[in-house]
Amino acid sequence: MRLKNLTVSVGRFRQHPGRVVSLALLLSLLQPRVVRSEDSVSYKFQNYQEDADRILIRSHYLMGDKTIGDAFRLKVEGLIDSISGASPTGQPAPEGSDQVPLSELEDERKAIIIDASNQFGPQNVTLQYAYSTESDYDSNGVSVSLARDLNQKNTTLQFGYAYTDDSIRALYLEDWQKKKTHDFFAGVTQLIDKNTVFTFNLSYGDISGFINDPYKLVEKNIELLPGLSLPLTFPENRPTHRTKFISYFGLTRHLENLNASIDGSYRYFRDNHGIGSHTFQVEWFQKFGGSFILRPILRWYRQSAADFYYVTLDGTDIDPQEIPSGLAPHYSADYRISEFDAWTYGLKAVFEVNDWLRLDGAVERYEMSGRDGVTSASAYPKATVITVGASAHF
Repeated sequence: MRLKNLTVSVGRFRQHPGRVVSLALLLSLLQPRVVRSEDSVSYKFQNYQEDADRILIRSHYLMGDKTIGDAFRLKVEGLIDSISGASPTGQPAPEGSDQVPLSELEDERKAIIIDASNQFGPQNVTLQYAYSTESDYDSNGVSVSLARDLNQKNTTLQFGYAYTDDSIRALYLEDWQKKKTHDFFAGVTQLIDKNTVFTFNLSYGDISGFINDPYKLVEKNIELLPGLSLPLTFPENRPTHRTKFISYFGLTRHLENLNASIDGSYRYFRDNHGIGSHTFQVEWFQKFGGSFILRPILRWYRQSAADFYYVTLDGTDIDPQEIPSGLAPHYSADYRISEFDAWTYGLKAVFEVNDWLRLDGAVERYEMSGRDGVTSASAYPKATVITVGASAHF
């Protein structure tokens, strides 16, 4: 990721390090596997634009899906996204201002995901490999999952494991740093009646290694001489180990008389850094005729702060280090681990042009707001996300 200026020492943006590989592997575990006989090719473009010309992410996705024989399915997905704009460095707003310092950035991320599954009677086994690379972050990941149908296919049990091996470059360290993640998953999907499906998932993750965002800073006034103090910045120092637990409940109900369905879910997250979150989501799928679907969505997310989140280190006895060690005391001023709420709302349209071509488009709004009364409101982004796509089925 290349800085376009150096007005702020080493402040830079990192939305979700390794997010392509990690998200791909997680989704591969969370989705029940069913081999389809239909082949397809699809393309999707997404434009994520934060207000005030902050972060802009433009993503291109291309995916091919091929069934070979009666039971084997192969999917290959490629991704290129470009990132530019400005993001908070972690420093607080200067006295007399409500705007936190920002740092300009520019980078490109490329990724590929290969997914192979095979049906063995009532069992479906899926293997996946994912790789993403950018200027300062490389990620490799593999996953395996098993889905088994029971009770005349009214019940599906699923188990999975995913492993990612990441390499991160930090300006203040000579060598690339390593991060390893293990995710374990178990879930059940149950058909309640012909119109109702219930889903319950549990997952556990263990992350070790370099967990810092290498471009986030924390500030503290340091006395250089008697009576002379200056606000100096230091790299954040997070623990080198993290565990996380996620539970998920989902319910989908088809409403025959309305030619529609409603999909609701709740997700609970907890980690050993003190972060806990709740996510509620509801989607309505309304079909018009035989070829047009509208899908409004509403999602609410609430998060508590990490134990080591500080707006500044002033007033603490923490002595920040030029080179973070990962040992206690830990500290970070990254707004993403603060206490906040986030709302997502939007509308998606799907149009079946004919038997083989489908077009879709969506507009969503994402808004974050702090809850601790200390973090500057300007740290939290608001963004508009526009997505368009097309898929051809053979």
